[in-house]
Amino acid sequence: MHDKSLYTQLLGVESPWQVSEVDLRLEIGEVHIYLERDPAVPLVCPVCGREVPGYDSRRRKWRHLDMFQYKTFLIADVPRVHCPDDGIHQIKIPWSDQYSRYSNLFEALAIDWLQEASLAAVSRMLDISWGALDGIMQRAVDRGLDRRGPLTLKHIGVDETSFQKRHEYVTVVLDQETGTAVHVADGRGRKSLDEFYDGLDEDQLASIETVSMDMHQPYVRSTQEHVPDADGKIAFDKFHVAKHLGEGVDRVRRQENKGLSLWGDNRLKRTKYLWLRNTSTMERDVWRSFQDLRESTLKTARAWAMKEAAMSLWHYRSLTWAKKAWSRWLAWAQRCRLEPMKKVGRTIKNHLWGILNAVVLKVSNGPSEGLNSKIQRLKGRACGYRNRDRFRRAIMFHLGGLELYPEGIGRSAIGQLANVTHTDP
Repeated sequence: MHDKSLYTQLLGVESPWQVSEVDLRLEIGEVHIYLERDPAVPLVCPVCGREVPGYDSRRRKWRHLDMFQYKTFLIADVPRVHCPDDGIHQIKIPWSDQYSRYSNLFEALAIDWLQEASLAAVSRMLDISWGALDGIMQRAVDRGLDRRGPLTLKHIGVDETSFQKRHEYVTVVLDQETGTAVHVADGRGRKSLDEFYDGLDEDQLASIETVSMDMHQPYVRSTQEHVPDADGKIAFDKFHVAKHLGEGVDRVRRQENKGLSLWGDNRLKRTKYLWLRNTSTMERDVWRSFQDLRESTLKTARAWAMKEAAMSLWHYRSLTWAKKAWSRWLAWAQRCRLEPMKKVGRTIKNHLWGILNAVVLKVSNGPSEGLNSKIQRLKGRACGYRNRDRFRRAIMFHLGGLELYPEGIGRSAIGQLANVTHTDP
């Protein structure tokens, strides 16, 4: 138990540090490992790296990987130095971040667990507070962003996702080539996207080839201001056009159902999702049962036919032919005498330039919608987040594609340690 050399090797501690004492406290289920620094080794400033005199030392304590069923703590008197140029600083220590109360290996283990389970579950299993885990997550994201370096983006997607009820949102920017979130900001206004573009230099902005988004005007204006030739790069994707069309069909259905119900005709009751479903994924028996309705003279059937016709106009490669096809559809929408569909037609006409970009450039915001679904699953697993800071942090932690581990820690090292450590629930 008091083999200092053994514990020094197990901890991976190297000169000038070594284990000076091991204190097993059975009554409280803890192991305290004391480390000391060789005083003969000169101290260096952690900022400039030159040899400087010591100033004082402070005792610090770090939670380490558990040894069997015992909580393990590292304890050391850490020197501070007085640098003539940089002032008073604590020296760097090899087993922990300067601002952490946990060893690098413990933080790496917590990061792995947080990737697989909820904050509450990890807090319970590792026996540390939510606040402490949030600190580990914050340091991990900060490290990842520091290591990420300058962004090289060609195809991006912009979307909003709900934070809580009452129309509270955050804006998420996606790198569509890697499928990772590169920016998360509060709200869904213009400033939310301006913040992202302001962080890019001229070359980075010029390298953007497509920006897929919905028809949200603050996003459009922000992109037009920052991205060169934005009007040829902004694409209003098929998913959001389909959403507008589906809403138009449903408004027609509801209006018509009210009139039919007065005459005892209940054909349209409980049929909402039949009219809104993607016909390419509709089961054969459902499609057959839907035949009488879609081939009827109902106004809803006409609105549905318009929706389906619009969704068939995304295969064009030529801008000229795509524009002709959409112009014919818009003329149909203008004279259809179905006000909800005429309203959708006006929306499409006002945004036709971005829709044509999406058709010709073959751009979709599907990856952003997929990321949005993952974000909602994260929110569900966590049973919500206490504030926007934690919500944004969780998105970047799980979906930012960042290198999260502390310096010098790799996944292989964590895998090996997982085989020799144990934590009781």
